[in-house]
Amino acid sequence: MANLIEADALIILTDQTGMYTADPRKDTNATLISEAAAGKPELEAMAGGAGSAIGRGGMLTKILAAKRAARSGAHTVIASGHEPDVLPRLLQGESIGTLLTASELALDARKQWLADHLQVSGRITLDAGAVRALCQDKKSLLPIGVTQVSGEFNRGEVVAVLDVEGRDIARGLVNYNADEARLIAKKASNEIEKILGYVDEPELIHRDNLVLL
Repeated sequence: MANLIEADALIILTDQTGMYTADPRKDTNATLISEAAAGKPELEAMAGGAGSAIGRGGMLTKILAAKRAARSGAHTVIASGHEPDVLPRLLQGESIGTLLTASELALDARKQWLADHLQVSGRITLDAGAVRALCQDKKSLLPIGVTQVSGEFNRGEVVAVLDVEGRDIARGLVNYNADEARLIAKKASNEIEKILGYVDEPELIHRDNLVLL
């Protein structure tokens, strides 16, 4: 919802005073994290694991929510709902609980949606050259860089883009369906019409319809 309305901040009120470096019930050296950058991997490591409603187990979902909110430029505060006048005090700028700051520029609405799209219709695996073109050169995905197409999808559906080691590196809206993508994989864009009998776009996924994770 924070992403949808392009909110400046997300406030999560819980039964904890904020996020700690460890489970304060078990570690007397645990300290409250007053501020950190949302999306840092070490935060997820500290918040992971089993626990009760007041333990670390419930904190992981809050950390992941802050990570998503940061994609649209929203900062997140995790604070106790038992704190007196907590919302007015936060709005006045008082430091309460844990502030997780958004360090990246806001993505546009479509790319926010793509990045948060958990259900994908298929997967496209790339060679090393195509990975560099996407990640370093900020290029569109051409069919020549595709080594494997899995799953079934139609034109315009969201697919996951994987690197040579099978890691999920991007989401994108495809210009061709799964069967067509398999036929033009590893082929140059100028061969698409000869193979399919028509050409819609020279790219399998245009840069405007792709977001890196």
